[in-house]
Amino acid sequence: MSDQVTAAHILVMHEESARSSETRTKEEAQALIEDVKAKIADGTDFAELAGQVSDCPSGSNGGSLGQFGRGQMVKAFEDTAFALEVGETSDIIETEFGFHLITRSA
Repeated sequence: MSDQVTAAHILVMHEESARSSETRTKEEAQALIEDVKAKIADGTDFAELAGQVSDCPSGSNGGSLGQFGRGQMVKAFEDTAFALEVGETSDIIETEFGFHLITRSA
């Protein structure tokens, strides 16, 4: 089992998210991330969507988080990222920061 992954994500925050300045409701954020997931399933480029939608500063870099090891991300995020196959995109996960889609590149 690898102790490092390389991944990117799209984060959609809401008014209840930790460190959020967003005014959208949790329900609006969930609807937005579901729309993004559908667009990815239809073939829209993950990095392009990250640049358009993600509330994380990494969005300007296609959502790239670079390489990270265990213990560097919140548990739900880490568990999902490490469980993905290279090239696979996660289902929607929720953390205290909002809703995420994660794609693993290495």
